[in-house]
Amino acid sequence: MNVITDTLAWLTDANHWTGPAGIPTRLAEHLALSAVSIAVAIALAIPIGIYIGHTGRYARLVVNSANLWRALPSLALIGIVLPFTSAIDPQLGFKVYPTLVAMVVLAVPPVLVNTQAGIAGVDRDLVEAARAMGMRERQVVRQVELPLALPALVAGIRSGAVQVVATATLGAIFGSGGLGRYLVEGVAQRDDGMTWSGVVLVAALALSVEGGFVVLQRVMKK
Repeated sequence: MNVITDTLAWLTDANHWTGPAGIPTRLAEHLALSAVSIAVAIALAIPIGIYIGHTGRYARLVVNSANLWRALPSLALIGIVLPFTSAIDPQLGFKVYPTLVAMVVLAVPPVLVNTQAGIAGVDRDLVEAARAMGMRERQVVRQVELPLALPALVAGIRSGAVQVVATATLGAIFGSGGLGRYLVEGVAQRDDGMTWSGVVLVAALALSVEGGFVVLQRVMKK
């Protein structure tokens, strides 16, 4: 019960909702890092997924490679990337870029695989009918394949986003901002209220992101 009361006391303390280390600031940092990571992953993965799904070329190679990425431990990847990024930028290269790279690597596989599967899963008769009507390949992709593959594509983004939001806390070990700071500082200070408040806030944010995508997918089905 002490953990619960300590957590509630920490979360309801007005001092923890203001200032540079306050919950709104840490939440904004966490959301910014997660949003940029997902945006970069989308920019990288969706075009490749569309190309592979549409043409069928290199599908097995790319999809298997993407699945291998999922086995990469994010914390180890941050540690590997850190010396290179910190040499380029001693500030952001130590605190932000390594986590950003690791989160992009984490988010790319589900977005890429779902995009490829969604495009490849479109009824080939519809695709051939569109071609028979005189549509060019880009038109087939934009007007036929993408609209039908959109639910699968959004599901991939949903999976990647939730993983990134939950895992971005690791960056705090290397000095990055975000909600992970409460876990790192709470453990360092032996402050159970701060530590478990960090856990609760990260879990709540991940569930909120999950819920937002669930609502979006339901709206798309109507």
